Parts: sequence; structure tokens; C-alpha cells
Amino acid sequence: MSATASRLFPAALWVSAFRPFFLLGTLYAPLLIGAWLGAGFGWWSGPVGDMPGALWHGHEMIFGFSSAIILGIVLTALPSWAGTEEIHGARLALLVAAWLAGRLAFWALPLLPATVAAVADCLLFPLVFATLAPQLLQVENRLYLLLLPVLAAFFAANLAFHLGIGAGNPAFATIALHGGVYTILTLYVLKGGVLTPVFTGNALREKGRGEQAPFRMGLDVTAVGLVVALAALDLTGAPARWVGLTALACTLVHAWRVGRWQGWRVADVPLLLVMHLGFVWLILAFALKALAALTGLVPDTMWLHAFTVGSLGMMMLGLMTRVSLRHTGRPLKLPAAMRVACALVFTAAIARLALSMPDLRPAAITVAAILWAAAFVIYVSRFGSLLAVPSLPRKNGVLNK
Repeated sequence: MSATASRLFPAALWVSAFRPFFLLGTLYAPLLIGAWLGAGFGWWSGPVGDMPGALWHGHEMIFGFSSAIILGIVLTALPSWAGTEEIHGARLALLVAAWLAGRLAFWALPLLPATVAAVADCLLFPLVFATLAPQLLQVENRLYLLLLPVLAAFFAANLAFHLGIGAGNPAFATIALHGGVYTILTLYVLKGGVLTPVFTGNALREKGRGEQAPFRMGLDVTAVGLVVALAALDLTGAPARWVGLTALACTLVHAWRVGRWQGWRVADVPLLLVMHLGFVWLILAFALKALAALTGLVPDTMWLHAFTVGSLGMMMLGLMTRVSLRHTGRPLKLPAAMRVACALVFTAAIARLALSMPDLRPAAITVAAILWAAAFVIYVSRFGSLLAVPSLPRKNGVLNK
């Protein structure tokens, strides 16, 4: 490899999935926000032909930015948690190339045949499925197989979006985007509902404050099942009362589930506080969904912003920081810069909820978008260079990935 190629594609970048996916995702986020704000203010026309801004913005936030961060977290966690083989080297480069091809194809939609663009954009999740399925089928804990239908749902939602766009049916494309959000939400309660109590339990024991709350399979199954039920009802246009009551059930069950984890007892551990705040925003999102469906007092979009901006944003920053520190050999302490980033996301979520007040709408959108994007700029400025260099050795002599 030439010296130039080595600088552009350092070997350390391909050691573990979090490195290229976190780097690309956090570089892409502010660019995407900038394009969306600029189009909204009329500084330039929509970048994807005449596609409504809400659609191209939503698609790239879900299948561009979020998919990169999610894959970085999941593919890095599986070897440690499930005992699967690390995805690295050429196989990792292929997945990254598929993500990049999807982004290029999406932005080139006005120039490419719709079928070609759709195939290129939908290629990533089938490749991830084909890569992980043989490994997960051999894992002793069969619960990890739940990741496979989640990957299939991501693919189905993206495909449905392109079918809606191709048919000139923006309403169907919007439903497909909501399907993508619900897929992320399902994965969130599945995996976040394992990682958060386990990390919390570790901190409780370390500080002599008690033990981890034992998992209750019935409660966890109910929590996930209610989210799936809410998605099915909402996406199929069920009566608002059914949707609202299911959202209310989600609120109560998830509040019970999260309360058992005793997050308040580790509030002095910033890395854990961020994760628990993410779940607080999740419970608020369910409550807003119930309120919107049962009373109409708030717009239905409020719950989406509470989840995507607040809950998902907080959890992403928390897990990205934890993974980046641990797998590059650094101590698990939230850097001061990342505390600022988390505060920015929290504030952005509050500002986004102000959209329900018409007089504040333009300012709320702008402030929320800038604060949210700034948080990920802080991440890439703090960790970007570390993702491309070899890890520090652990104290026991074993290198982190």
C-alpha cells in the first residue's frame, strides 16, 4: 500500500467495526443537518430532486447516520457478548463500501435509474445479515438470533421507502420511514435493555451500593412485545384509541422496567447517567405518543423527536464514548468535551419539543439542529484521530480492539 493510501485508509481503521462506522457517521451527521437547514431556509433547492425535505432528511437520518452508528455498536459488541468472530479487514471494508454506495446512490437519485439507486441503497443490511447469520446460528444463547429479524426489518423499511418514492406515493414512503424508526426503537429496548442494567450493576458492585437488578424475562418480553404491537398498530392505521392505549402501556411497563435498574444510585457515574437519561427520554416519548393519540393535545411528531433527538441521541453518545474508550485502551471516564456534547443533545431535544408552539417553530428547528449537530462534531473532534490509530495496550498486556 502506498504512503498516501496508508494515510487515507490506515490499517487500524479496519480492526473493528466501530472505527470506520463511528467516524463516517459522525462526519456525515453535521453535513446532513447543514443540507437540511440550508434547504429549509431556501439557500438552495432540495438535494434529491423534488423529493420533500422531510423525506430525504428522514431517510438519511435513519438509513445513513443512524445505521452507521448502530452497526458500529452492534458489530463491535457481538464478539464480546455473544462470542462471535470479529468482523474486520476486507469483510468490514465491504460493509463500509456498501454504506458509502448507499449514500452516493441516494444523493444521485435524480441522475440514476430509480431501480439502480434503490438496489445500491438497500444492499447494506442484506450484506450484514449474510455476514452475521452463520455466526449467530452457532451461538449458544439463541436470543442473539433476534438481531436477524431486526436486520430484515431495516431492509424491508428501506425497500418500502424506495417503492413509495418510485410510485410517487410520499405517504407510503413516510410510513416506511416510521417503520425504520420503530425498528431502531425495537433494537433500542432489546439491546439497551441489556447493556444498561448490566453496566449499572457493575458500577453498583464496584461502589458497594448493591447488586444488579435481576432480569425478569416476563417483564422484558412484555416491554419488547408492546413496542412491536405499537409499531404494528401505528403503521397499519389502527384506531387512535388502540394506538394511544398501547403507547400508554409502553409508558408504564418501560417506567417499571427502567426503575428496577436503580439508575439514580449511579448518577455520579456520567457514562451511566447518559444511558439512563436516554431511557427517561424514551419513557417521555411513549407518554407523548399516548397523549397525542388519546387527546390530540400535542402533535404526533413530538414523540418522534423525543425519541430520535433525545433518547436515541443520548444513548448513541453514551455508547459511542464507552466503546471508543474501552476498545482503544482508554479509561472508562466521560471526557469533559463529551459531557458538553451530551448536554447539547439534551438541550436540543427540549428545543425540538418546542415545535408544538407555532411562534417558536423556526427558531426551535434551527437551535435544535445546530445543538444536535454540534454534539457529534465534538465527538469526532475528540475521538476521530483515535479511531485511526492503534489501541493502547491494556494493563494485563492484552490489546483492546
